[in-house]
Amino acid sequence: MAKQETSRTLQRKINIGMLAGSLFGLLSMVNSVSANQLQEIRARGEMVCGTLSTTEPLGFVNPKTRKVTGFDVDICQALADHLGVRMVQKSLSVEARIPELQIGRVDILSAALGYTPERAKQIEFTDSHFQVPLKILVPVAAGYNSLADLNGKRVGMTSGSSSEYWLRKSFPKIQIVTYHDSPSGFLALQQHKVSGLAFAQTSGMRYLRAGKGDFAFIDQPIGWEPNALGIKKGEPEFLAAVNSTLEKMEQDGELETIWNKWLGPQTVYNVKRDHKLEPIEKVKLSTE
Repeated sequence: MAKQETSRTLQRKINIGMLAGSLFGLLSMVNSVSANQLQEIRARGEMVCGTLSTTEPLGFVNPKTRKVTGFDVDICQALADHLGVRMVQKSLSVEARIPELQIGRVDILSAALGYTPERAKQIEFTDSHFQVPLKILVPVAAGYNSLADLNGKRVGMTSGSSSEYWLRKSFPKIQIVTYHDSPSGFLALQQHKVSGLAFAQTSGMRYLRAGKGDFAFIDQPIGWEPNALGIKKGEPEFLAAVNSTLEKMEQDGELETIWNKWLGPQTVYNVKRDHKLEPIEKVKLSTE
């Protein structure tokens, strides 16, 4: 009887050991896959890129083609071309950008993504390929000349945007009102529900023109927004490949060409690209 019990105990230990080994192997496979997103992208032959679709000229719907186009979309297309894969564009809201990346529904974000320390805790940022000032659009008739003029007043912005982050951090006396997207915020500004609307100047130029002289930017910026691409944490190979590609695109003048196509001197925006590609570590020092 004791001999049979010993045999059963030994068999149980063997079974447990086999099960543990299987689980370890499965976990290793999962970790291996998650740590090699670059290989996965190349294996399936496509890279899913999350962009905005309501922020002209970065990502917006072309009324003629009904396709999402813009600076951010072209950046993703160029990256995919360099990696030798097809680019698949997926439209996201500002609030959904990081969650969609984290759960793997997109491979990379090219979506007016400004660097902040809080976001850096959630995702990895590539090197910063451009920087723009964050400004507030206000009614000309109101006579606002500085950010101090807006103390105690309501200012709108897109929920989860860099403008919201910097206003909460540096200008606590300004009352913050968030909207799902910039068009909703601009409508509120036109209806006098808010005293100003904050966003990156590149995004705000569209509304400045739409206002036909009724609105103007306050010259004083909220801050400077270093823009970069977003990648899920734990993907060092993919991050390195994207940074290497961005460096090549900078050296070859490709980043400048895409910028000039959508934002440069020959466009209605006429925004000079003062900040070239910068290591994200350098950008961190200016924002933290």
